[in-house]
Amino acid sequence: MAGDAGDEDAPAEGLQSLARGLAVIRALAAEGEPRTLAQVAQAAGLNRAVTRRVLLTLVEVGYVLARGREFSLRPRVLELGQAYRTSLRLPALGEAAMAELVATTGQSCSMAVLDGDEIVYVQRVPGSRIIDAVIHVGTRLPAHATAMGRVLLAALDDAALEDALGTGRLAGLTERTVTDPDALRAELARVRERGYSLIEQEFERGLTTLGAPVRDAAGTVVAAINLPLSSYTLPEGRVPEEYLAALLATAQKITDAAAAAGLGG
Repeated sequence: MAGDAGDEDAPAEGLQSLARGLAVIRALAAEGEPRTLAQVAQAAGLNRAVTRRVLLTLVEVGYVLARGREFSLRPRVLELGQAYRTSLRLPALGEAAMAELVATTGQSCSMAVLDGDEIVYVQRVPGSRIIDAVIHVGTRLPAHATAMGRVLLAALDDAALEDALGTGRLAGLTERTVTDPDALRAELARVRERGYSLIEQEFERGLTTLGAPVRDAAGTVVAAINLPLSSYTLPEGRVPEEYLAALLATAQKITDAAAAAGLGG
C-alpha cells in the first residue's frame, strides 16, 4: 500500500507507530459507523497486517471496540479531543486570576500542562525576576524537578506515572534535585496528600516554587499553576502561609471558571 512505501525514510519506530494509530482512528471516525479490517486498512493507507496490529492495540487500551469482524471507536476517544479543547481554553480562563495573584504577591505566575515527562507552559503572567526573561509560553521543562510538574505527575494513576517517568535516570539540575525514582514517588504521594507541591532549589539554585493543581468540571487535574519565590529572601527559609493560601485560592478560581465553562464536563 502507498502508506507503507519508503519505510527506510520513515520516522523513528515510536513516531511511526503513533502516526499509524492516529491514521486508524481517523479512518474509523470518518464514516462514524463500524468498519471491517479491510475497510480500515484501505482508508488508513496501511496493509492489513499493520492495521490489525494497530487495531488490537487500540482495543487493548480502550479506544476501539471490536465486535465480530467490525471495529468502531469507543467513547474514550473523546478524551483526546477534550484534552486539547481544555488546553486551548484554560489559559484564557486563568489569565485574570493569575494576574490578580501577581499583583498581590509581586511574583510571576505560570500555567503548564503535562506532556510525557515534561511540562509545557501554556500561560504566563510575568513578574520582575530575571528568570522571567527566559521562560515563555511553549517552554518545556522536566516535570520531576518542577513544582507544576510534580502536581501533574501526582495526579496520574500508577500506569500513567510509570509511562511518564520511563526507565531512564532522572536528571539532576542542582545538587538538591530528587533523582531517585523511589524517592520521587514518595514525594509525589506527599504532594497528592497535601494538594500542592513545594520545590526548594531543585530546579534552580536560589529558587523556591509552589505548585497547585487546576481541575476541570469532572474534577480531573488538567493543568497546574505556580508561584516562584527567591529562596534567599524567604523569612527564616519558610514560605509565608499567605503565599500558599493565595496560590491555592487562585487555582480554585481557575478550577471554578473551568467548571462554569463546562470544560471536562
